[in-house]
Amino acid sequence: MNNFEFLKNIDKDLYEIISEAEKLYAAEFFEQCMSQTRRFGEQMCKSILKDSSDDNFDNMIATLKDKAMSIPEKEFVDDLYFLKKQGNLSVHSAKVKKDGITALECLQRSFEAAINFAVFYKKANKSILKKQYDTELLVTGKPSLKNKYEKLKSSKIQKSSPQKQFYTIKTKKETKKDTVSFYWVFVGISFIVSAILMLIIMII
Repeated sequence: MNNFEFLKNIDKDLYEIISEAEKLYAAEFFEQCMSQTRRFGEQMCKSILKDSSDDNFDNMIATLKDKAMSIPEKEFVDDLYFLKKQGNLSVHSAKVKKDGITALECLQRSFEAAINFAVFYKKANKSILKKQYDTELLVTGKPSLKNKYEKLKSSKIQKSSPQKQFYTIKTKKETKKDTVSFYWVFVGISFIVSAILMLIIMII
């Protein structure tokens, strides 16, 4: 499981490329991770600009920049420039740098670019726009508690309006009359019994 699961059914090849980048990061191969995210960005460009798939990365980004009208499209282009720059630096650097912070930013930028790519270029469900990059999932392979909560919360969206609650108030029945009538019945019976006993005593 990784942060790019949503991409699996949209473009399996891109999913495999970026999944490998996350594995490289987890193994602390940061420079290789950055190179892989650059490859990921370039392949996204080729997927969008099929007629320019033989062109170089710079030209493809420039073409997308010229066509960018909306804010998500412009953000997508900015992310691609970042991935290209950092990927090139990692490839051409004379020294090995354990730059985990920049590598992580490359993954986060790849994530943002992948969401824009999926929604605005591949017409994926807009619900994935709410997704956030999970660093805990990157390192441990298990989603953070926050992401688990958000997923659970979204799955409990009510499909219908809440039902009105009705309360039935039961009034306490008057028992006074019942009590009084029983009392007088008891008194009457006691009087009769007493009278009979008195008669018996007098006769005897």
